[in-house]
Order: sequence, then C-alpha cells, then structure tokens
Amino acid sequence: MSRVKTLQSFFKRYRRPGDIVFAWIVLIFSVFLLSQIFEQTAYQSRGKLVAQPRFWPAISLGTMSVFAAFHLLGSAFSERIEGRWREVWHWIKSVEYAGWFIAYAASVPYAGYLPTTIIFAILLTLRSGYHNAKMISAAIVSSFIVVVVFKTLLKVNLPAGRIYEVLPDGLRQIMLAYF
Repeated sequence: MSRVKTLQSFFKRYRRPGDIVFAWIVLIFSVFLLSQIFEQTAYQSRGKLVAQPRFWPAISLGTMSVFAAFHLLGSAFSERIEGRWREVWHWIKSVEYAGWFIAYAASVPYAGYLPTTIIFAILLTLRSGYHNAKMISAAIVSSFIVVVVFKTLLKVNLPAGRIYEVLPDGLRQIMLAYF
C-alpha cells in the first residue's frame, strides 16, 4: 500500500481558524514590499541581469506575492471554520509581550539594569496571573540572579541607568560596576 493514495489526498488542504486573515495580511505585505522595489534598490547599467541588485529581491518578492495570492484563493474557496476572530485576537495578545520587551529595553538606560529587571519581573509575574507573595518573591530573586550573572560574572556591558547619577559616590560606583 502506498503512502500517498491519490494526488488529491497529497495536496489536501487543512484549513485553520484565522487562515483568511493571515492570507490577506501576507498578500498585502508582499505586494507592498514588491511595490517598493524600484525605490529601495538600484539598477546598474553594466553587468548581467542576474547580477543586478534588485533582481533576486524582485524574484523572491514576486514569488511571495504569487503564493500569497494562491493562499488567499485557497482560503476563500475553502469551507469556513468558526473561531476566526478568536484566533486573530490570540495573535494580537501574543504581540503584547513584544511590547513589554520594547518597554523594558527602553527603560534600562534611564532606570538602570537592576531596578528595571526587578520591576519588569514583578510586572510580568502579576500580568501572568501570579498574585501571591511567593511568586513575586521568586521573580525578585530570579531577576537579581540574572543581573548578577550577566553584569558581574559574564561582564556584559549594559547601559548604566541615569538614576544611578543621584546615588552617593561609593554606592554609585558599585551600581555602575556590578548592577
């Protein structure tokens, strides 16, 4: 007995909730990138076609656009599955943690590595739904250990916080060097 019974079963498409939204997003994004190819790349009068700076990006973006259009057609003609907007909302909620990271990275130069790490560890612990003192204490201890390992043991150069400038001289030097 063969693994692939028919060509049709080999290419059978399994639709997922949110599939058509994803197809539209990818198609719009790829067509937008393809529309920018002449502004973002240059043409050199000398040289072969395949050596042109915009040749391979145009091939890849054109292929991406064609396959995105096929994906959209396949999604449009497939049976509808409930839960599309729940799935899209799940995607949006997942992006929230990228926002937390951006806020963390933007806060470190102002508040310093140690205070920012502890504050964000506590905030993310609370955001994740752990509201008891044991979990918050674990977040504080683990964030302190992370700071000690990265800054003191591994000697990773991280921006010093502007808040450290208001500390007394001896404490400021310790915080700048180790935390």
